[in-house]
Amino acid sequence: MRNRDNYTFLTTAPVHNVILTMAVPTIISMLVTSVYNIVTTFYVGRISTQATAAVGIAFSVMSIIQAVGFTFGQGSGNYISRELGAQRHDNASRMASTGFFCAVAAGLVITVAGLFFLRPLALLLGSTPTILPDAERYLAFIFMGAPFMCGALCLNNQMRFQGNAAYAMFGIITGAVINVFLAPLLIFVFGMGITGAGLSTLVGQACSLFVLVWMTHKGGTIRIHFCNFTTRPAYFREILAGGTPSFTRQGMASVGVAMLNVAAGAFGDAAIAAMSIVGRVTFVIFAAVIGLGQGFQPLCGFCYGADLYARVREGYWFIVRVGTAFLVVCGVLGFLFSSECIALFRHDPAVIGIGRVALRWQLVTLPLGAVVMYTNMMMQTIRKPWQANVLAASRNGLFFIPLIIILPRYFGLLGVEMCQAWADFLSFLLAVPIAVNGFRALR
Repeated sequence: MRNRDNYTFLTTAPVHNVILTMAVPTIISMLVTSVYNIVTTFYVGRISTQATAAVGIAFSVMSIIQAVGFTFGQGSGNYISRELGAQRHDNASRMASTGFFCAVAAGLVITVAGLFFLRPLALLLGSTPTILPDAERYLAFIFMGAPFMCGALCLNNQMRFQGNAAYAMFGIITGAVINVFLAPLLIFVFGMGITGAGLSTLVGQACSLFVLVWMTHKGGTIRIHFCNFTTRPAYFREILAGGTPSFTRQGMASVGVAMLNVAAGAFGDAAIAAMSIVGRVTFVIFAAVIGLGQGFQPLCGFCYGADLYARVREGYWFIVRVGTAFLVVCGVLGFLFSSECIALFRHDPAVIGIGRVALRWQLVTLPLGAVVMYTNMMMQTIRKPWQANVLAASRNGLFFIPLIIILPRYFGLLGVEMCQAWADFLSFLLAVPIAVNGFRALR
């Protein structure tokens, strides 16, 4: 019954009402997750600059793990929303179980490989001799949590695409809240330092997965059963078509962060710590924008499956307007209080000085991110994998990677600080013709 209610709501209700209803729980979960990341950085920042940098090193690994979870979650979720929009519920049920069990299996592979190659990976990701001990300890817990993170992200995305964003929010928030309260207890009360931060992250991720599995048994959500798992190639093709843009985006982000750490490492531990903090600050700002776009995706998938293309176009322009306005406001406020944003995490003059310049550079091009992000989401949901993959690779890969190699050679530390801004500008120039081409397919 709930599926029928979701179908009617997503395909007939006013577009802005649908998007905001779907987006609010997602924005809340994104913001809570971002706050949890910020709080973890805040707690770790009280240990040492090296510990703060170690969390920045581990961020690229978390991006890879998230990329795997999003690949299966977005790939299966996009297909599920289109099939529910076309009223083919059996196909949606088989895809839900297939995507989930594949995500958990992939997470187990990451755990084994990551723990086996722990030290070489830590060095490859930019650890200096002073950062390496903390990086190894923290990374070990990140790898152990890979199956939980992959499974939780997969279920979270599947629930969103079914129109049950509130259930998805509850599962993610539970783990984040547990982490926020457990981290200071383990770090400071029990004196576990960076090990306590890693352990609290692992416990929070496990709790998120268990809660989300439980939520699949709530009304209107497709239940996960191993008997629905299938090895049919057609389902894996759909997962790849809908999920590889997420893997490309997250994977390139991981490679980009690793290369950023290496480039920043040439200027000392303070530079690595500063760029890590800037990344967390901008991620918090983007969290709300991403949540708004994820509120659009269920409508996009259902309406595309039901051949209601005008609603897809209307929804896209609505989120572009709202997202751009929000980013303009955040950009102005962040520019004015850039030093205070960095000092919130680390009272180190060197970290603040480097971070302030880098943050201001990123905030200048911040409003362009809405068009890039939402065009990518639309291409992914309406099954335009090549366009989606190219755009997903642009911001942190196609443009960022060459720039992070070239700019520091000519501009030194300034080249590191302004690299992301130039990558964002070039990504915007690429997104415009892709969006125009996508609208031609929606006529």
